[in-house]
Amino acid sequence: MGFGDLLLLRGDEIVELFRGRERSVVDAVKCAYQVAEQGDCSIPNCPFLRFPGHPADRIIPKPAFLGGGFQVAGIKWIGSFPGNLSKGLERASATVILNSMETGIPEAVMEGSVISAYRTAASAALAAEVLGAGKLESLGVLGCGLISFETVRFLRALQPELRTIRLMDLSSERAAHFRDRCRDFTGDLEIEIVADPRRVFAHSNVVAIATTAVEPYLEDLGGCSSEATILHTSLRDLKPQAVLMGDNVVDDIEHACSNATSLDLTVRQQGNRDFVRATIGAVLLGKAPARVGGRPVIFSPFGLGVLDLATAHLARTLAMQEGAGTRIDGFLPTPWTERHY
Repeated sequence: MGFGDLLLLRGDEIVELFRGRERSVVDAVKCAYQVAEQGDCSIPNCPFLRFPGHPADRIIPKPAFLGGGFQVAGIKWIGSFPGNLSKGLERASATVILNSMETGIPEAVMEGSVISAYRTAASAALAAEVLGAGKLESLGVLGCGLISFETVRFLRALQPELRTIRLMDLSSERAAHFRDRCRDFTGDLEIEIVADPRRVFAHSNVVAIATTAVEPYLEDLGGCSSEATILHTSLRDLKPQAVLMGDNVVDDIEHACSNATSLDLTVRQQGNRDFVRATIGAVLLGKAPARVGGRPVIFSPFGLGVLDLATAHLARTLAMQEGAGTRIDGFLPTPWTERHY
């Protein structure tokens, strides 16, 4: 591609580029966490664009720079509109832009909901692998949407010993559809739909929570084992008393304890962040242990923009290698000094 040209990647093209490459996506996410922990990054606080009278809807800009072997800057612009589900649409939509580190000029524009879902699932699968107390044989799922589905898919790819899944969703129809979709690629799994979150917590090595909850509703951890790992991806499900029952690990303390997340509410109640033990980057670099005895681990990732950059960087690299995507020549305008008016 020449100077001023742009690579455009559609969502389905990214799906194909990542097909069978779950481990590669997880490795990119892992490296991003390590680089971020070492400080070779920039992750500004993300303002939430909200709309009067529509508290569940939001659009979030996530700009970031990721150094190390990536050397990439860009932004994800992601909207979350839960009402889309009743219209037969996906809850989230997004666009990712990658910019040149030499000129700041945009070099790639790609559909971002696939990037966002895959990096979120890869982060959860990595946390289960790194923070888990043993083999993942039984998985619990609260919230039967796209993020949970991709999380199951990534967990299965990384830990094929998974044998049992217990599902819960407020919509029995959505839970049944989720079960059937899981069976499309995991025919040997035992999948049960349950109506009580305690059955999810009490019988699972790992619990993946990805709901559209606006306010916390879980008062405790449902009798889960001290060896369990809870992937609190949606960040607003656990009440402070439940948060304090766990060994808390986050991706970034400042981000995770903001924007009325469960951890933010816990900080307001406690007056400090001492209940957060470590970041996953610190664990990956050997600065902190994966677990401390006696309590289940709760992993609460805010979802850092550097993960989007790492995953988008991988997508662009694969696209260049395989000739995928659309090249837009001459995306930039003619310099103003040369324009004819």
